[in-house]
Amino acid sequence: MQSLFWTVEEVARRAKQFYENGIRQEVEHGDNIGKMITIDAETGEYGIDKSGIETAIKLKQKKPMARLFTMRIGYDVAVSFGHAPMNRTVE
Repeated sequence: MQSLFWTVEEVARRAKQFYENGIRQEVEHGDNIGKMITIDAETGEYGIDKSGIETAIKLKQKKPMARLFTMRIGYDVAVSFGHAPMNRTVE
C-alpha cells in the first residue's frame, strides 16, 4: 500500500499499532520518558530525540515520501507529520 494516499488518521493508527505491538516495550524506560519518538507508519522504523525534529529529518532524508507520526514517550499526546515541507506540520 502506498502511504501517499493515507489519511492523517490512518497514519496515526498504523504508527500507534507499531508502537503498541513492540516499540513500547523497547523504549518506555526512565531515560526516554518525555522524549519524542517519530515512527514511519509504513515500515515501523523509528527514532528518538528530545524534540522529534532531528529524527523526522533523518527519516525523511532516507525516505522522502515517508508518512511520519511523532508522539511523546510515556504520554498520550501526538503530532503527525505528513508529506509536506519540513517547516509545515500536517495535523
